Amino acid sequence: MYKILRKKFLTPAICLMEVEAPRIAHSARPGQFLIVRAGEKSERIPLTICDYDTEKGSVTIVTQEVGASTKKICHYEEGESFADVVGPLGQPSEFVHSTTQELAGTRWLFIAGGLGTAPVYPQAKYLHNAGAYVDVIIGARNKDLIIMEDEMKAVCDHLYICTDDGSAGEKGVVTAVMDRLLGGGERYDQAVSIGPMIMMKFATLKAKEYGLPLIVSLNTLMVDGTGMCGACRVTIAGKTKFACVDGPEFNAYDVDFEEAMRRQGMYRDIEREEDHKCNIGLH
Repeated sequence: MYKILRKKFLTPAICLMEVEAPRIAHSARPGQFLIVRAGEKSERIPLTICDYDTEKGSVTIVTQEVGASTKKICHYEEGESFADVVGPLGQPSEFVHSTTQELAGTRWLFIAGGLGTAPVYPQAKYLHNAGAYVDVIIGARNKDLIIMEDEMKAVCDHLYICTDDGSAGEKGVVTAVMDRLLGGGERYDQAVSIGPMIMMKFATLKAKEYGLPLIVSLNTLMVDGTGMCGACRVTIAGKTKFACVDGPEFNAYDVDFEEAMRRQGMYRDIEREEDHKCNIGLH
């Protein structure tokens, strides 16, 4: 059983949980995810690893209440346990294969949208601890959807907040901040964007204007998380890939975003059904 050590609602619908999982914590790397099954007959839910503590033997997940299964996860309390937590799964971020000496002094720009802030955090933290220069842009519709602001400030050199309605940070979208930074002479060796598919698409177009290498995470496409269901099929550089086993991170310029957005919309109505169950992997 996987005990919930700490629980905190970051917004009324977004919940952070620290879960006891020593083996996962010792193997986890930035960019990877795990699968949570709240009860014995619950749906398998893939969730990106937000943080991990090898000494404590815990992993941190952030879940947004969208459908019945994610609501069930968020309603568990401290001291209670999930039936299963499986991971780490997926390919880690490419930079984990570089040495600290190779990463020191490199310049990184992260573009996070809403819940995408959670998977950005362990990457920014890893690079910051390796001596890299890290800037982070967080965008959301309004101030109530901005999460982990203080945590992010501790692991980056500059944090830029923007909201559609101007209720936090500056008014506008992430691409406007990118334009100001890159157009103003800031230079980065690599950028990473994680968030809503439409945001990543436009971040890719903006990065391309400046010739900035960009990685995106297609974690929002995942359903089963093992490659068996085929829900996260996506075309990468003209070839079929699966976000859960081949990714979730890919070169942004290789992604067919139009196809990815169509695929993402296929399950929008189903995930809201209270009686929906994914039968893949259930006993």
